[in-house]
Amino acid sequence: MATIDNNNHHDITHLLTPFFDRQLIIPFLEFLSGKDIYKEEHILKAKTELLMGTKMIDAVLEIYDSMGEKIPDELHKKKEAIIAEYREREGAISNVVTAIAKLQDDEEINLDLETLHRELQEDAVDAVHELYHYGKLQYDTGNYQQAIQFLDLYGALAPSSDKYSMSVIWGTMACHILNQTWDPALDDLKRLRTIIEQNSATANPLQSLQQRTWLIHWGLFVYFNHPKGRDLLIDHCLVSDQQYLNAIQTQCPHILRYLSVAVIANKRRRNVMKDLVKIIEQESYAYKDPITEFVSCLFVDYDFDGAQKKLKECEAVITNDFFSTACTEDFMENARLYIFEMFCRIHQVISIDMLADKLNMVPDQAEQWIVNLIRDARMDAKIDSQKGHVLMGTVDVSIYQQVLDKVRGLQFRTQQLCNNLQKLAESKSSDTFSGAWNSNNF
Repeated sequence: MATIDNNNHHDITHLLTPFFDRQLIIPFLEFLSGKDIYKEEHILKAKTELLMGTKMIDAVLEIYDSMGEKIPDELHKKKEAIIAEYREREGAISNVVTAIAKLQDDEEINLDLETLHRELQEDAVDAVHELYHYGKLQYDTGNYQQAIQFLDLYGALAPSSDKYSMSVIWGTMACHILNQTWDPALDDLKRLRTIIEQNSATANPLQSLQQRTWLIHWGLFVYFNHPKGRDLLIDHCLVSDQQYLNAIQTQCPHILRYLSVAVIANKRRRNVMKDLVKIIEQESYAYKDPITEFVSCLFVDYDFDGAQKKLKECEAVITNDFFSTACTEDFMENARLYIFEMFCRIHQVISIDMLADKLNMVPDQAEQWIVNLIRDARMDAKIDSQKGHVLMGTVDVSIYQQVLDKVRGLQFRTQQLCNNLQKLAESKSSDTFSGAWNSNNF
């Protein structure tokens, strides 16, 4: 990908793109083209270089046409080579496609490798591999629905230990993401997560770390587009599995931006804020942006003026971020609630006029807003309307609650450790783990 001038040091596209396949980066560039962050000619150049690494030649030709530039001869030659490859691959799968169609017409026959072998009277494994190669060609040329069809067919026939089995799941997930079909993309995400953890006991630790890192990044498409996505991001990376949090801390601390957005924009997951604050504080030396700094200002330094200043920057950052832009409204609303809830918790007497001024409200509106805030946050407080004050009570956390907070999640993590030890004890000598999927080995 071409290096493009970064006019906004809070844009992290350059940190994200190394973990994506080429075709998954194209939506980033299309999103950025509508923002005043990079020069348009730089975006077009980067997009052209990306597409040149694929077989989407028609898209490259359209870019040259839009820029009014002469089309290089090498593009015409490359297009001819792709057409020839298409014909070759179609010829290679013709027998197996015919055989599969015939077997599927017979409702009494179960479609499997053995049955297919008898029908073809040749090596069924090689024939099924041709389905994989044809599906990959469809993906490379941008025909994602066709790619899904052939990759799924391969997945239904090939054994789980086949050399392409892991790559196929990565490939179908990429197709579902680019088709914006989020339910099947989530299914692929869960399948990959399960396979990675099943193989973690026998796989090279660095290889497992790479797999988790790639899965976190690809999962961002699902986490910020599926209705349950933000909850899943919190569960996958902050609550349920320490290994994914370790991957973030060692390989990609910039993911803390999205973890912070998911937590703050989600009213139902306030219970994980303490864990988030702890991680952000630990990793502040490696990564920080206005979103993580907002969390630090409010929950670590109790700097309300600093938090309000950072919140203004957060709005610009989230609006210009490919993944989190849809969360802007929820994030800003809940972030303001966090500011005033924290302010109320550490002051005994608060002037309603002062809060009204900060909220750009008249005092009566501010008083009603504060009443709702106290009720929703279940704070011990009352309002003195004559003096125009909010009187806060004190809340002592019982020793029992303190112990519960300390050991929260300990049972799950202990169970995970036991499962990993059991897998290690039962592991076989052979290593069937496949490498991470990318445009080179899919």
